[in-house]
Amino acid sequence: MSVNQSLSAKRARALAVRAQGLTGPKPAGVEELARRIGAIQLDTISVLARSHELAAYARLGAISRATIEDAYWGRTSADEPKHFEYWSHAASILPIEHWPLYAFRRRANLTRDWSWFPENRNAIKAVIKRLRSEGPLTATQLGGAKRGGQWWDWSDTKIAVEIALRRGDVVCTNRRSWKRVYDLTERAIPTRYLNMELSDADCISKLVQLAGDLLGVATLADLADYQRLSNAQVKSALPSTSLMEVEVEGWSERAFMSPRVADSLGGTAGRTRSRTTPLSPFDSLVWFRKRTERLFGFNHRLEAYVPKELREQGYFTMPVLAGAQLIGWLDPKRVGKTLTIANCAFDRDNEEKMAAAIVEAAKWVGADSVRIDRAQSQSALRSLRKLTAL
Repeated sequence: MSVNQSLSAKRARALAVRAQGLTGPKPAGVEELARRIGAIQLDTISVLARSHELAAYARLGAISRATIEDAYWGRTSADEPKHFEYWSHAASILPIEHWPLYAFRRRANLTRDWSWFPENRNAIKAVIKRLRSEGPLTATQLGGAKRGGQWWDWSDTKIAVEIALRRGDVVCTNRRSWKRVYDLTERAIPTRYLNMELSDADCISKLVQLAGDLLGVATLADLADYQRLSNAQVKSALPSTSLMEVEVEGWSERAFMSPRVADSLGGTAGRTRSRTTPLSPFDSLVWFRKRTERLFGFNHRLEAYVPKELREQGYFTMPVLAGAQLIGWLDPKRVGKTLTIANCAFDRDNEEKMAAAIVEAAKWVGADSVRIDRAQSQSALRSLRKLTAL
């Protein structure tokens, strides 16, 4: 694979943002959005909204949160699930047609040493028997998710059903009050996907191609990170993909570009839609911090798991995207009907865009007022408070 093209840093950013459905034609809905970004990461943190809701909001605008949830967990007219949940970049919502692509991971989990989750074969058999006789159930309905300790202190039942999920014996195609609803794979996954058994090499090749198309332009590490593959797996798969090796201005590593995304960008097509929006720190555009810094020159810190006194930015710092640029960040929380920005920093040339993004987000989550506690300077704070007054 020889280098036959050079990209400016600006062009690389345009490709990346376009590939992620944030510029160019607007996805027709949540289902198309899921296909456009491949993996929508789930996370328990909800200060503005949960991460999977924020991914849709960033790309589709202020559609109702109930509509987003219904689209993720609803079913087609043929009574088939639209998505399933599995381990991709992390625990993620995935298009149902991607079920065959993770066969290599399910097979690997059959022989995995579950030293941190001691395997109890009898418990696994009991879980599957219950699901077969009673239909889809949550871990609570199966007998309880926890032993009573900390959040990671799972019960034998929860451990059993999670091992079965990783191996593909059970599947989650729905959540109920944020709880996974488990069902037998043979019953929940459409037969046409269930019977499509790909080899490990085919799975990895298709996932690398998919990652390249979803990223637009990417280094080897970027491609590996998107689906949590190894560098060796990516290297072995690259010759079987359509990805083109390119040089990107300012990047020290070689990169690979998706011809499909490059063709769709065209001359000025990438500017047909531009949105200013906060992004979840788990959004696929920014979840790999090294890539975010390389693409945007933006140092983003996720400090939710850092002691409060050691945080430099905030608990749930959200980068703010305007077009193909990250113009700042904010750390939001909701207190009653008030959206509070505990801390923020932004490019003063784009303060009106920053303010508009905050106001729109506040209205989306049902807040009727905005409070700005801190900014990078007193003058920035005064200006933003004035612009966000509802």
